Amino acid sequence: MSAAWSEDELRRIGDAHELYIATYRSDGTARQPIPIWQVRVGDAIFVRSAHGPENGWFRRAQSAGARIECGGVQRNVAFEPAPAALADEITTTYHAKYDRYGPGPVGAVTGDDVLETTLRVVPRASETK
Repeated sequence: MSAAWSEDELRRIGDAHELYIATYRSDGTARQPIPIWQVRVGDAIFVRSAHGPENGWFRRAQSAGARIECGGVQRNVAFEPAPAALADEITTTYHAKYDRYGPGPVGAVTGDDVLETTLRVVPRASETK
């Protein structure tokens, strides 16, 4: 079951530099968190896999969900494909937030092939996985 982000959570996560994501193993234990870039667009948080759809965290996150830590917010989350209609706005937001790191790193999350690896981060109502 999912819930909505509060405005405070959206602000804190959107303003933070990185989101730490710990995907779950098949036995329910969390893996070591890894940092990824995230953006806020409207009332949603989005992440992209910089290394395509075969990236381990990306595959695991879609199937088992994850626990995130970002901007002082800790939540169990699920993931769903981002709406295609928001692709340009998400890309523009990534550029505004991260362009200072140069075209290489930013290009990995803003190229033409990133729509398939763009996920909406959805908070779960329950703090259990």
